[in-house]
Amino acid sequence: MQWIARFLATGCFSGYFPVAPGTVGSVVAFLPYLLFPGFRGEILSLFILCFFFIGVWAASRTEKATGKHDPSIVNLDEVVGQWVALLFLPEPVRWPVWAGAFLFFRIFDILKPFPAGRSQKLPGGWGVMTDDVIAGIYANVLLQIILRVI
Repeated sequence: MQWIARFLATGCFSGYFPVAPGTVGSVVAFLPYLLFPGFRGEILSLFILCFFFIGVWAASRTEKATGKHDPSIVNLDEVVGQWVALLFLPEPVRWPVWAGAFLFFRIFDILKPFPAGRSQKLPGGWGVMTDDVIAGIYANVLLQIILRVI
């Protein structure tokens, strides 16, 4: 069971990438989004919901196994947060919009504006996952505003 938790928490082991594993997790999030045109809207929402709770479980197990809070190998939180940043973007989505979603999510994930930073203090996997969902919401809202203004 620990192997499954580690596999999931590390975004199919992409969290072991030696440089910027969180950024690698954000890139991994794009794979199903780009490969499966139906991976949008309600389907993406369902994946976000399911993988959020899977992430809470998997991150909690991985934290206990490593003895660290939010270990850098855990990047399923970045996958889910990036999906939130991509949620309900107006179609057809083009690469500049994807680049904006990626960039804004990474910025908000790093800066952790309120309440993202505070949410990291939630126990176990709850804190690991919640701050990235909040960063994804910020990125999505900012991108939606920009797309409506342009």
